Amino acid sequence: MRIHHLNCGTMAFGLVDHCLLVETRTELVLVDTGFGLGCVRDRGKMLGPSRFTLGVKLRESETAFRQIQKLGYDPRDVRHILLTHLDLDHSGGLTDFPEATVHVHGPEFRAATATPTLSERLRYRAQQWEHGPKWMVNEVEGGQDWFGFTTVRDLPGLPPEILAVPLAGHTRGHTGYAIDSGRGWLLHAGDAFLVDSTIDPEQPNTPFAVRVYEQGAIVRDAYRENQRRLRELRRLQGHQLSIINSHDPALFARSIGR
Repeated sequence: MRIHHLNCGTMAFGLVDHCLLVETRTELVLVDTGFGLGCVRDRGKMLGPSRFTLGVKLRESETAFRQIQKLGYDPRDVRHILLTHLDLDHSGGLTDFPEATVHVHGPEFRAATATPTLSERLRYRAQQWEHGPKWMVNEVEGGQDWFGFTTVRDLPGLPPEILAVPLAGHTRGHTGYAIDSGRGWLLHAGDAFLVDSTIDPEQPNTPFAVRVYEQGAIVRDAYRENQRRLRELRRLQGHQLSIINSHDPALFARSIGR
């Protein structure tokens, strides 16, 4: 499988919105959508006054839709979208791919669509899915082991080289995605950590400003525990897998440079 790294939204402080376009043998798969065409054209409706969009520079050229076209593909060939979570900067392009099956972890789907708490209402934007996506809601039962992460399952309709790796904490149902490209595993860990130094196995370091931001994690104990587990994963398996996240610009730059 071929993996393209896309920045689908330049954010405050130089942060990126790191999404993946995966070419399987038969179709295209997106991991997160970033900000979509609707966000650019009708920011008030699609994003609202949320604090999550402060400093965002919305550009149509950065949407997944336009980048897929630039690569020479038809956006209608995106058959599956894998969401790390439903924060508005990760699902803002859902309306650009109305025929795609949208995979989301059960606890996340219920948190965003049932009775979100006040803090969750600030991060979710129901207008992004009011078109009625083809949801595929996955649970953790029946999982398998992946490098010590035991609550992992295959995704219906997708090849076994793509796995969901639940990483609760940032949100209730936050999930990473592991992809075996044939040249090793790549784990997109979403917002499980914000800067790469947090999961450095030798000298972990999280800058003060990032620690303040991380206080917004919905399940803080799980958030810290999963960061510990990711450090251990990199320490033990870093020779055969790579770990990326959604917003670290240095990680994104290294990814597109490979």
